[in-house]
Amino acid sequence: MPLAMTQALRHYLTITGNYWLFTLTDGAIRMLVVLHFYQLGYSPFAIAMLFLFYEFFGIVTNLVGGWLGARIGLNRTMQVGTGLQIVALLMLTVPDAWLTVVYVMLAQALSGIAKDLNKMSAKAGVKLVAREGNAQLFRWVAWITGSKNALKGAGFFLGAVLLAALGFQGAMGLLAALLGVGFLMTLTLPGGFGAIKGKSGFRQMFSREPLINWLAAARLFLFGARDVWFVVALPVFLVSIGWDFHWVGAYLALWVIGYGLVQSAAPWLLGARRSKAGRHPGNNGDGASDGPRDGPGARTAVAWSFALVLPLGALLLAIASGQTAGWMITLGLAFFGVVFALNSATHSYLVLRYSADEKASQNVGFYYAANAGGRLLGTVLSGASYQWLGIAGSLGFALAFVMIAGLLSLRLVALESGLSGDGGHAVE
Repeated sequence: MPLAMTQALRHYLTITGNYWLFTLTDGAIRMLVVLHFYQLGYSPFAIAMLFLFYEFFGIVTNLVGGWLGARIGLNRTMQVGTGLQIVALLMLTVPDAWLTVVYVMLAQALSGIAKDLNKMSAKAGVKLVAREGNAQLFRWVAWITGSKNALKGAGFFLGAVLLAALGFQGAMGLLAALLGVGFLMTLTLPGGFGAIKGKSGFRQMFSREPLINWLAAARLFLFGARDVWFVVALPVFLVSIGWDFHWVGAYLALWVIGYGLVQSAAPWLLGARRSKAGRHPGNNGDGASDGPRDGPGARTAVAWSFALVLPLGALLLAIASGQTAGWMITLGLAFFGVVFALNSATHSYLVLRYSADEKASQNVGFYYAANAGGRLLGTVLSGASYQWLGIAGSLGFALAFVMIAGLLSLRLVALESGLSGDGGHAVE
């Protein structure tokens, strides 16, 4: 109905707007911390350790946050996440003498909790407001994810610019004020948005659905493959070969912006069609589609996972032959970003397609806990592998991880086929 559609779109735009502002600050924080503490003389491994709690508490938050969202509503978890990020930003406005490793790790722990509460709430919220079938779900998920990543890239550049213009503490204060606008936006969402009727047991935060479990395992290694070179290794490598902070920030910003744009275009690039059935995906509770094929399936995830071998393999061969020019590394990783974006968009859609409405927040929480686990693994190895093995070591770990992600995704194909063969609705 027109009124319902208008309300659904309004809620979607509110969720997206808050997510945009949050992501802009999150990207800026990441670049500010890396560059500022490199200026202060921290080693690559020590810089990676500053993000240890950020990633670790992301795992915990996604597990608990999905359960919490099902009990109190996604509007509340989004508000808590936004508020905690403001507190984390203000914690980093103190003088440099206070910015010990432990103190910064604690601030980053709050930021990690905030980020994953906000992300889980936004992604699960899209599942609840997309009511025109799988094609709309894929388009809306791709758009909120892709635009978010484009803004995260803009946040990297913003962080580098603010560091030069306002200094570390001034930049953090400005970002906190900006995010206050996002907090006010969340107050317009309806109370109890996304909460389920009845009690949701705490043990239900762990998924018991095979499709979700295998997808989460693949996601862990997929994002480990990105962060193992992206978080510390690449920016430190580029600075070490003579790039200044502005150029490093600009490249990382352009990489993430391009990645986000490709994600947003994924429904068009992968040929998704509008559903004729018009029913909401996964409502039958078996993780299968209720309509014709109108979005990617497991075979797409497998194909794009193994496609990541090409840019990584080419870069490692070039480095082995003595080619370590900055333009070559950055060009190869730009190609990696295009392929990775299509893979990530497929994954982000599949976790919602495999989930029934009443399990959306819990499944999304569990799935993004695996995502945070991959980021934690990649972050730690990014500093360690670069410090001891150089950029080639970081790329070597990435190659191993994408191979593992592809092999794990093969199991999804068998599970989808099993659903179809047992009389269920095929999801591929």
